[in-house]
Amino acid sequence: MLLLAGDVGGTKTNLGIYSEDHGPREPIIESNFPSTRYASLEELVNEFLSQVSIKIERASFGVAGPVLGGRARITNLPWVIEEARLRETIGADSVKLMNDLEAIAYGVTLLEQGDLHTLKEGVPVDRGAMAVIAPGTGLGEAFLIWDGGRYRAFPSEGGHADFGPNSDLEIELLRYLHKKYGHVSLERICSGQGLPNVYAFLKESGYAEEKDWVAEQLSSADDPTPVIVNTALKDERRCELCHATLEIFISALGAEAGNLALKVMATGGVYLGGGIPPRIISLLDEGAFMERFTNKGRFSELVSRIPVHVICNPKTALMGAALHGLEIARR
Repeated sequence: MLLLAGDVGGTKTNLGIYSEDHGPREPIIESNFPSTRYASLEELVNEFLSQVSIKIERASFGVAGPVLGGRARITNLPWVIEEARLRETIGADSVKLMNDLEAIAYGVTLLEQGDLHTLKEGVPVDRGAMAVIAPGTGLGEAFLIWDGGRYRAFPSEGGHADFGPNSDLEIELLRYLHKKYGHVSLERICSGQGLPNVYAFLKESGYAEEKDWVAEQLSSADDPTPVIVNTALKDERRCELCHATLEIFISALGAEAGNLALKVMATGGVYLGGGIPPRIISLLDEGAFMERFTNKGRFSELVSRIPVHVICNPKTALMGAALHGLEIARR
């Protein structure tokens, strides 16, 4: 049985072909594509399959958006994806769509020590629930529950829940964003889309003066987020606005990761996914993240025992989609 697995994102799409013999960590063939160059996932998949000339029997995709009734609208792409339409296009016996965070969650069960950077060892509970929070272009959340025989992953749109400020500066940020958006979700702060919001707030509030060389880079960049992140990580040319932006991001992310740990009792561990955490590990190691993670009042002691890891393997979602697809095929 040959399975086509995919990690479908707003920026890029990773595809791989897997077999039961090789397992979900070792694709037979793998390739990636810039998502925005294609009018649909069907078009992208057809190009991939025409290159490999392999007959696919099943397919499993993690997609960046909620999946309802076998149908998904990609959050940052003008794509509508349907299992039935993909099944016809690919000529497969079955096609399964899942939220990309659900795919990452399944992938967590395959991770090895070298795939992780540990922020806190903690005291993991055997077969305890696990949580995933992933700031990338947006902010995704998911969790895993042991069902008696294996871990089952469940998606969430918790990144769109209300942002809860925990300092005077964050209260002012909430007021600023409320005027701009009305509803202020966590994603407005803790994501690649959110970082420019925080930077603009700090700049307009007079927190610090914008450096001319930073303003020049931002004005010429298609995406301001990498400029803000990379500048904040530089020691030789310090930018107070960029550094403070990342401080607020890390503070809010730590608080929400702790909230998620409480909501699902993630005694098996919390995993930070997405594209941003691996790039800012040096800042996450400084302690502000864990301070906010564990600052939960009467439940601080409980949360302080929960392990916290950064996922450093960028193929985790693809592996998770492959794992889920192979498991379904075995049933």
